[in-house]
Amino acid sequence: MLTYNDWIKPIRDFEVDETYKGALNVLDWAYKHYGEDIVYACSFGIEGIVLIDLISKVKPDAKIIFLDTDVHFKETYETIERVKEKYPQLKIEMKRPKLTLQDQVEQYGDRLWESNPDLCCRIRKLASLRETLTDAKSWISGLRREQSETRKNVEFINLDPKFQSIKICPLIHWSWKEVWRYVYKQQLPYNPLHDRGYPSIGCTHCTAPVFNEEDLRSGRWKGKGKTECGLH
Repeated sequence: MLTYNDWIKPIRDFEVDETYKGALNVLDWAYKHYGEDIVYACSFGIEGIVLIDLISKVKPDAKIIFLDTDVHFKETYETIERVKEKYPQLKIEMKRPKLTLQDQVEQYGDRLWESNPDLCCRIRKLASLRETLTDAKSWISGLRREQSETRKNVEFINLDPKFQSIKICPLIHWSWKEVWRYVYKQQLPYNPLHDRGYPSIGCTHCTAPVFNEEDLRSGRWKGKGKTECGLH
């Protein structure tokens, strides 16, 4: 159970400067404060690429988890391999759900992502993250306030009662253009699906291209009335 000191004291100790709009400073503080008890759960989207590069400057051997649902785009898996080549010291782990796709079909029927997308996300993503965070006090996320209405109040340091953890969000003040400017300037590898109209990239069955910068997540679970997988 999270205590008062787990949540309030870290905020009291934390000071933000304007380096990278606070992101690098937040990461430096987080790794010094939590040491080995922090993990980055990365989707390897464009924000994830920026965070990986920033994390590598603070902790070159940081632990990074990819929640591998077994139904990601091939371009996503290829991007992960390119990132591994660029940052060989990072400890990148592919975290897969205990339930295989075949087991899921047998228990819940075919194409669960269509009939019950919330349950599918719980099985293939949330359970994996919950297991990952069992031994961690904090985790890092690439949330930005600009991404959607549901994320506009995210802070650098957030109490996460769902996972009994502290969620660190270094990029909250970054704009979409600033994210891309950083990627281009640093010549970072990124998922080519971004160039094909996919601003937010998840599983193949639940991600569609969009061309509306007013809602960068509108291609996720299109037509389902669903905007989040449940991690946030």
